Amino acid sequence: MKKIAFTETVLRDAGQSLIATRLPYEKFEPILETLDRAGYYSLECWGGATFDTCLRYLHEDPWERLRNIRKRVKNTKLQMLLRGQNLLGYKHYPDDVVRTFVAKSIENGIDVIRIFDALNDLRNLEVSVKETIKRKGIAQVAISYTTSPVHTLENYVALIKQIESMGASTLCIKDMAGVMSPKECYDLVKAIKANSKLPLHVHTHSTTGLAFMTYLKAVEAGADVIDTAISSFSGGTSQPATETLAYALTQLGCETGLKTDVLKEINDHFRPIRDEYIQSGLMDALVMGTETDALNYQIPGGMLSNLVSQLKAQNALDRFQAVLEETPKVREDLGYPPLVTPMSQMVGVQAVANVLSGERYRNVSKEVRAYLRGEYGAAPGPVNPEVLKKVLGDETPITKRFAGTLGDGLEAGRKDAGALAHSTEDVLSYIVFPQVAERFFAWREDQKTRRLPYTIVKI
Repeated sequence: MKKIAFTETVLRDAGQSLIATRLPYEKFEPILETLDRAGYYSLECWGGATFDTCLRYLHEDPWERLRNIRKRVKNTKLQMLLRGQNLLGYKHYPDDVVRTFVAKSIENGIDVIRIFDALNDLRNLEVSVKETIKRKGIAQVAISYTTSPVHTLENYVALIKQIESMGASTLCIKDMAGVMSPKECYDLVKAIKANSKLPLHVHTHSTTGLAFMTYLKAVEAGADVIDTAISSFSGGTSQPATETLAYALTQLGCETGLKTDVLKEINDHFRPIRDEYIQSGLMDALVMGTETDALNYQIPGGMLSNLVSQLKAQNALDRFQAVLEETPKVREDLGYPPLVTPMSQMVGVQAVANVLSGERYRNVSKEVRAYLRGEYGAAPGPVNPEVLKKVLGDETPITKRFAGTLGDGLEAGRKDAGALAHSTEDVLSYIVFPQVAERFFAWREDQKTRRLPYTIVKI
C-alpha cells in the first residue's frame, strides 16, 4: 500500500494566504494538542510572514509563540519556512546572523526547516543548510517552481542533484503560485525520484484550481508528503483541504496515517474562527476565489491582491489589466525570477511603477536596483541589457555571493538593539525587523504594568 504523509499548514501558510497571517496564538492554543494527535508528518507553524506579523500586528514575541507551541505539540514535527540568506526578511543578512537564527530556531522547538531561495541560487542556501544539519534539524531544501524558457525539467533535475550534494535531508517542490499543472507535476516528481533517493515533499496552492489534481498526480508519481490545510482554512490562495485529500487518497488505496475523527475536531475549532474573519472583512472574497489569470501571468494569488491594494491606494484600479500585462514583461526583463517573496513584491511594484509613470523603468525601487547589482544572487536567465544600462549606468554587477561581503552582524545588532533586547532571540528579531521590533520591545515593557487587549489589525 502506498503511504502518503501530510503537512498541515493552518498555523502558517493557510492563515498567511487567507487572512494576512493575523491568527493570534490564543485562537489556536486550545487545539494544539488535538493537532498533535491527528497523525500529520509535520505542522507548519512558524517562519514565512508569521515573524513579522507577530511583532507588527499581534503583540506577540514570535520566539515565545514557538516555545508555547512546542510545549503542547510533543509528538509531531514542527516546521518553519526560511528564505535562506534572507531569513524571514527582505534582504541578505550576514552569515553569523543566519547561523545564529537557525540555531535558535531549532533550540526553541523547530524540527524541520524548509529552506528556499527566490532565485534558486544555491549559494544563498549553503549556510542555513549546513547549520540546520549541524544542529540536528531536518534541512528540507525547496526549489521555487515556476515556468519560463530557462526553467526546464532538465534544469530542475540538475538543481536537485546539486541540492542533494549539499547534504539536504529532504527535498521539496515549492509551487507558490499554484501554476504547476498535473502533468508538469507528474513529470517533475518522476524525474526527481529517478535521480534522488531523498524523501520528496510537494507544496502548491489552490489559486488556479489545479491543486487537487496536481496532488493526485504527485502521489501517483511517487511524492512522499503533501501540504494541505484543514478545510475551513483551505481553498482560494491557501492549500487544498486536508480532509478531502485524505478521503480521496484512502479510497485510492493510500495509507495516510490521519485520524478522520480528530480532523473533524480540528475543523470544528477553526470554522468559527474563519467566520469571524469573514465578518470582520479580513478574509476577503478575492482570496477565496479561483484566479486562472495566474496561469497566464504567473502571478501568485497573494501578489494579485497586493497589486489591487497598490492601485486602489493610488486611485488607479482602472489600470489593473495593464499592470497584469506588464508584470510578465518585467519578469522577463529581470531574467525570469520565480514570483515568490521577495521577488514577487519587487516585480509587482515595478510593474505598477512602469504603468503609472508612463515610461518603463523611469522610477526604479531600491530593491530592484539591488537585485540588478547582484545583491540577491544570480538571475535565472539573461537580464535585458537595456534595462540594466538604464538602471545601473556603467556600474558593473557583482557576481560573487553577496552575503560573503557583509562581514559579521550579530554583535553590531546586539549593540544597536540596546537595553530593550533581553536575549539573543530579541537581538535577532531586531536585526531582521529593527523598527518593528523596537516598537514591540517598547510595548512589551509597557505591558509589564498593564495588559493591552488584542485587536485584529486590518490592512
